[in-house]
Amino acid sequence: MSKDSQILKLNAISDSLSSGAMLKAKLILNGLHPAEIARLLESSPTRQRRLIWEMLDHSFDGEVLLEVGEEVRNNLMESMDDASLLAATKGLDIDDLADLLDELPETLVTQALQGMDYQYRTRLEAVMNYNEDTAGGLMNTDTITIRPDVTLDVVLKYLRLKKEIPKNTDNIIVVDQYNHFLGTLSVTNLLCADPEKTVSESMNKNYISINSDALANEVVNIFEDRDLVSAPVVDKNNILLGRITIDDVVDVIREESESAVLNMAGLTDEEDIFAPVLPSARRRAIWLGLNLITALIASGVISLFQDTIEKVVALAVLMPIVASMGGIAGSQTLTLVIRGIALGNISSANSKSLLIKELLVGLLNSLLWACVIGVLSSYWFDNYLIGVVIGIAMVANLVFAALSGVLIPIIFKKIGMDPALGGGVILTTITDVIGFFSFLALGTFFLL
Repeated sequence: MSKDSQILKLNAISDSLSSGAMLKAKLILNGLHPAEIARLLESSPTRQRRLIWEMLDHSFDGEVLLEVGEEVRNNLMESMDDASLLAATKGLDIDDLADLLDELPETLVTQALQGMDYQYRTRLEAVMNYNEDTAGGLMNTDTITIRPDVTLDVVLKYLRLKKEIPKNTDNIIVVDQYNHFLGTLSVTNLLCADPEKTVSESMNKNYISINSDALANEVVNIFEDRDLVSAPVVDKNNILLGRITIDDVVDVIREESESAVLNMAGLTDEEDIFAPVLPSARRRAIWLGLNLITALIASGVISLFQDTIEKVVALAVLMPIVASMGGIAGSQTLTLVIRGIALGNISSANSKSLLIKELLVGLLNSLLWACVIGVLSSYWFDNYLIGVVIGIAMVANLVFAALSGVLIPIIFKKIGMDPALGGGVILTTITDVIGFFSFLALGTFFLL
């Protein structure tokens, strides 16, 4: 559903609820896809959200719960009784069910597992043994496997007996008698090749497999680089465990992009946009407090040169320029490096080259704009020394900004933190402190 369509439907439902036309609102709601329902729930204020949830046909509760953010999901699940929660687990793909069970109380998880047949439960437990941010956690064990020594005609008959295949099946996985992954047979080859040919003659023996311990961002890169629709997942012994499909990868891409943007502002991608005021204020207060500390540090640097500022008022006028230019330059480098880390383009082997390159870029830009602001400041205040001071300070701050923009996310990555989380705050602190200190210290030296 497009943004405009979502807004129109949300407005239509709101109008219907306001006017008491509950039947009309219910008809609109239950004609939507679970993903569309999830977006409408996230777009609705708390009171209206409860009404929408109560009016839904709860046949697709599980799919809707998986589509909404964690905070919204928890709030909705709190309003559901145990029977409704158990019912929501029915009919889900194994990888989706594993995600939902992680949110349920342990007693309900036990009940849900006891209600499954042995084969389904075994597959589910195999997925739940892996971290959700790994290939094993993303995979679905619902796969079709064939042996290499049968003919394509036999495979076709086998598929007709099954009557259906898992969604996003573009390849059929070929294994040996011990379930070792051997390759894939594309559906195209199966349909177009001579049916008397064997699978081994038609299969792709070089098709990539993904280790179950591979991280989610590695999986994304593999799918992007090779334009995959699905990929088999194997363990360290090359035994087939399941497969990952493109819909799961799209979810990872969306979550990572949202997380990167929100983390830079100290927010999480699971936060409810219509969460109650007090919890929202409390979460943001922590981040604002951290920003206040960094602002106090910068103010402390300025206070060291209070006498200089009183005697040379021009420094107070020009001071924000140095800090602002450093902040922008550092943010450019920081964003570039965070993106490079996310794409797997930056490693210990090339980080030194990247650092040198960014330092040189920072140096060239700083020299350019130092000359511009230096000349302008000299004419503005009729004092060439002011131009010299701000020019040198500009060079120092932009070079330090480039250095910080590269090192901060790399260090965060090495210590196991999200490179986007808090990087902007630390960078701003560094550029403010270096900018103010270098400018005011040089002003004290040259102008007093």
